[in-house]
Amino acid sequence: MKTYLSITMGMMLVTYIPRVFPLLFLSNKKMNPKLERFLKLIPYTSLSILIIRGILTSQVSLIPAAIIGIGAAGFLSYRFNNLVLSVFVGIILSYLVINFL
Repeated sequence: MKTYLSITMGMMLVTYIPRVFPLLFLSNKKMNPKLERFLKLIPYTSLSILIIRGILTSQVSLIPAAIIGIGAAGFLSYRFNNLVLSVFVGIILSYLVINFL
């Protein structure tokens, strides 16, 4: 048990330190507007990659649900620029298609 605790604490430090240092040292600096825009698009890009990978590796019977879910999520993300809303609606629509159609 003691070994697992030390390994877990070490992994926590190794992953926490690279995240907190840029936050502490770069929070007051001005960034190039193009770089700032690029960094703001990273969550949408990574979400798109995960969703498309899920569609490409899904079972044949789940493809309609995946397409409807990604279509709704993409539309809502484009229209309202709200990542949480688009993910939530995509999940709910996919669930409804899988269970009721």
